[in-house]
Amino acid sequence: MPHAPPLGALLRQYAAGSAVACEPVDEGLLNRGYRLRTTRGRYFLKHHFDPETADPTALERRHRATQRLADLGVPVAPPVAARDGRTVAVVGGHAYALHPWVEGRHRHGGQLSAEQCGRLGALLGVVHAGLERVMPVRRRGRTEPPRSANPTDTFALIDDLLARVRRHRPADSFDELARHRLRERRVLLERHADRRPPRGGCVGWVHGDFHPFNLLYQGDAPAAIVDWDRLGVQPRAEEAVRAAAIFFVRPVGTLDLPKVRAYARAYRRTAGATPSQLAAAVHRVWWERLNDFWMLRWHYERGDTRADPQFPAASALAVWWTREYDAVCEAFSG
Repeated sequence: MPHAPPLGALLRQYAAGSAVACEPVDEGLLNRGYRLRTTRGRYFLKHHFDPETADPTALERRHRATQRLADLGVPVAPPVAARDGRTVAVVGGHAYALHPWVEGRHRHGGQLSAEQCGRLGALLGVVHAGLERVMPVRRRGRTEPPRSANPTDTFALIDDLLARVRRHRPADSFDELARHRLRERRVLLERHADRRPPRGGCVGWVHGDFHPFNLLYQGDAPAAIVDWDRLGVQPRAEEAVRAAAIFFVRPVGTLDLPKVRAYARAYRRTAGATPSQLAAAVHRVWWERLNDFWMLRWHYERGDTRADPQFPAASALAVWWTREYDAVCEAFSG
């Protein structure tokens, strides 16, 4: 098994029995996960190796937050405590966490009915409201929303990426699409450069990475929200918009607006968000998408192609969203 975890040393820290079987879980771009079966049960073993989120002290704080949410009835899977009471085990300088195995499957927005889309939006609203209850009170002015992307910097990035595309050998179909989308995006940014939004709106505690691979379903019902590595204080309504742009994007790069509308109405109701807050969030996330090229940066700067399958739909969405801006805004705020 590639990158096999040190099961013996890990399980000695837990009252979880001895390993019987351990298989890698394919999903996940930044950390490694394993389906682990022991003499005492089934578990999900997570190897935290993303340097931005793998600090054991920060992981323990996130784990405590998920336990508090579980106590409120939010569907999460808090980690198992080791013999010393900690929820992070460090072996060989690497951080691991052991979670109970949750049987379930991931569901994209295309697999959800209108009613289920409403339940999804309500669930995220419950998460935001619950985090506001269980997390430390934020001091006024302590957390400032991030500034929006500067198009001047984006133009320089586009030029750099185009140069990398030209140098890539042998040229392939991904290069051709990347070149087309980069040139297309530069034209859109030149046309809309005066629409750069101000800083974001109301901030609060958010999951930070709410998308289909981080939500498990059992039948029609959400069973567990997983992967809380990005838990933090950010503009809450923007997380709702970003999540919808992932759940409800079609392969051709359009959004299923009737489903977005059902999701957004339920989110606003449970989170206590206003239509104007959602409309402002739509504008900021649209601008973010116009200026964002993380998939191409992974491909050309890191040589990491794991996000390549997402690029065709995601890059087309920015163009469609610009053309259908008013309809998208109405779906979220109407």
